[in-house]
Amino acid sequence: MSWAAVVSGCSLAMDAFAMSICVGACTVGSPWRPASRLGLACGTFQFFMPLLGWKLGMASARWFSFWDHWLAFGLLAFVGGGMVCDFLRGGEEECRDVTRSLRLLLTVALATSIDALAVGAGFGLTRLPVMPLAAVAGGVTAGACAAGTWLGRTAGAGLGRKMELLGGVLLILIGLNILATHLMEEWRMGTASVLPPSLG
Repeated sequence: MSWAAVVSGCSLAMDAFAMSICVGACTVGSPWRPASRLGLACGTFQFFMPLLGWKLGMASARWFSFWDHWLAFGLLAFVGGGMVCDFLRGGEEECRDVTRSLRLLLTVALATSIDALAVGAGFGLTRLPVMPLAAVAGGVTAGACAAGTWLGRTAGAGLGRKMELLGGVLLILIGLNILATHLMEEWRMGTASVLPPSLG
């Protein structure tokens, strides 16, 4: 297994780990179920997205790299913004545990795995084997999300709905960081564009 696969796979797990801490802060009761659900969902997406990116190949990789960071930002902003709005509306209900909603669970799993699509495409361009990357990314992400949920549950205990506001803001900031990082890299390389490149 190459160092590129190990380092890239571990790096891809970081956003999911940060997100899982936010999710864990809003769970109630035992964290076993939300931790296993989040770990399974995010780990599965992180495993299959590099494989999909690798299959897309050279022709499509540049096009996907145009919008992957915008999609990740949009999905994270959608979930985080909903959590912030729920907090601002007031009420006594507890903050939202996204692992209880299949739609929200799959949304955050997809959002934090978009980068894996582009990384997998990059491995295809350089003819590196993608299976080690997928295995590391999926395995590390599953474990990191489970651990992050436990950590967030412990850190969030007793804070109630205030953690919903914090979690929502952090999810939005994660999305902004993904977007800013990609845009700065594009500008540095002189490849920034307002229109996606042609697939032809």
